[in-house]
Amino acid sequence: MNKKLITAFYLILNIFFSIVIVLLNKWLYVHIGFPNITLSMIHFVITFIGLIICEKFDVFCIKDIAIKEMFFIAMAFCGFVVLTNLSLAHNTVGTYQVAKMLTTPCVIIMQMIVYNKHFSILVKLTLIPIILGVVINFYYDIQFNIIGTVYATMGVLVTSLYQVMVNIKQKEFQMDPMQLLYYQAPLSAVMLFFIVPFLEPIEQTFARSWSLIDIAMVILSGIVAFFVNLTSYWIIGKTSPLTYNMVGHSKFCLLLLGGSLIFHETLAINQVIGITLTLVGIILYAHVKMKDTQMVVSDCEDKERKPLHKV
Repeated sequence: MNKKLITAFYLILNIFFSIVIVLLNKWLYVHIGFPNITLSMIHFVITFIGLIICEKFDVFCIKDIAIKEMFFIAMAFCGFVVLTNLSLAHNTVGTYQVAKMLTTPCVIIMQMIVYNKHFSILVKLTLIPIILGVVINFYYDIQFNIIGTVYATMGVLVTSLYQVMVNIKQKEFQMDPMQLLYYQAPLSAVMLFFIVPFLEPIEQTFARSWSLIDIAMVILSGIVAFFVNLTSYWIIGKTSPLTYNMVGHSKFCLLLLGGSLIFHETLAINQVIGITLTLVGIILYAHVKMKDTQMVVSDCEDKERKPLHKV
């Protein structure tokens, strides 16, 4: 099959699965009231089973690493999945999606403070419309609630920490995202297994008579979550960062539309302004980062072309 057609196919799949997982999880919270942390644990178990199957088909190879090296990143993985799901459960789909955009400036600020990493003035300027847009959207959200805002804020912080940790672990152990996920998923599932009895009504969960449709939707949610990861890693590995960013923008817009149509979420005009500002900021950030990367690559190539001078 043509390489461009394969790439297009994976891009479409990623957009489809990414939209379905958010809308499906929201449906489970709204119509079934399925426990959040329990759902996250099921996702981790299904993801691990999916990874075992992928490894058998040589999609990736397992890299031996001490379990203790994965403990803290698994904790961060738990936190980011659970908190973002709690944000989705307590906020509108639109507000949930806009809040996630704060991860970009948060990661940059963390890298500047903790690792003393430097970013260009243009990169820093693109963060202004992103942050301003998110604040406007939250302020004018007609379903605004303090708990939802707290979960969204904590989700952004833990997600940003997780992304920084993944970047460090990948470089430290020369592992790709799927190799990392192979260790994270089961560890995170075990952690949540011990946490669930203290935070969720486990007796009510088992006592309730779940219909076959309810159970099927929960399992489907876990399978879709796995395919989101699988297609995302393929796109990151096989295409450019710009392509991946553009896919992200498409998902952003389609999820807002999906939330409006399926859950009848209305957007105030001020929210539309906030969402537009956030989207513009993200697009500008992607554009500036691509330019910076191209300049670095160009400088390296120029240095390689220069002949060595004999003394």
